[in-house]
Amino acid sequence: MLVSLLDGLICVRQHPRRAWWPALGGWVLRFCGGRRLLTGPAAGCGLGGMPGQLVPDLIGRAREEISARASQNRFADLLEAGRVPRERLTWLAGEQFRIISSDQRSFALLAARFPQPPAGEMFLSLAQGELHALRLLSGFAAALGWDERDLRGYEPRPLAQAYPAYLAWSALFGTCSGVALAMLANLEEWGGYCGRIAGALVTRYGMAEPDVGFFRFFAEPPPGFTAQAASVIAAGLAAGEDPQEAVRAALALHAYEIAFWDTLADGLS
Repeated sequence: MLVSLLDGLICVRQHPRRAWWPALGGWVLRFCGGRRLLTGPAAGCGLGGMPGQLVPDLIGRAREEISARASQNRFADLLEAGRVPRERLTWLAGEQFRIISSDQRSFALLAARFPQPPAGEMFLSLAQGELHALRLLSGFAAALGWDERDLRGYEPRPLAQAYPAYLAWSALFGTCSGVALAMLANLEEWGGYCGRIAGALVTRYGMAEPDVGFFRFFAEPPPGFTAQAASVIAAGLAAGEDPQEAVRAALALHAYEIAFWDTLADGLS
């Protein structure tokens, strides 16, 4: 196919070929040719050159704006008080099954869009982490008396799925700096919530540590992730990506995470 790009006025002839991508669930079409498919300025995420001091400033700005918009997590508060009915915990398992399954594919798609290091390495690692988390989630589901059939049969709440829907959109149309900043800037808050959930499930609901392994996994960032994400942000900005768009992506992802927790707490008191 012939792709015309206004950004840089580049034309690339590509030919579809089948490739085996386990992280995407099997055979997928990849476009191969003399040069890889470029999708605008974001395609240069393997490049460097962004002044290093600008990246910490951008990360700090995103974190500051997210902190200013932070709200109380009613679901975590109620769980720590032992006031979340066990039936509502199945919502948590069912929603996370859908979210993790979607996010794993989104990260694999991002790795295919931006294969050069450091972006490709980071997104592929995140996709593999989601696969591991999906296995851990089965332990939490089992503690609730659920198996994989129950997880697959669960009817998700639309607002609880806004987060993975936005990440999937970003995997198709977003920038690598935007996704990297969004993940990094929201990591501390998400990890803190997961730590609280794990603690409450053990102390208030009598679950064993293997049952809450899913939440323990996300409570701490992957080793080296902060530096890796910062390098991806720097590479994307150096390739011409808009830093303001990256901040918007971080704020949007945060808003959708709030929608997830609010949905889980809806109707509880």
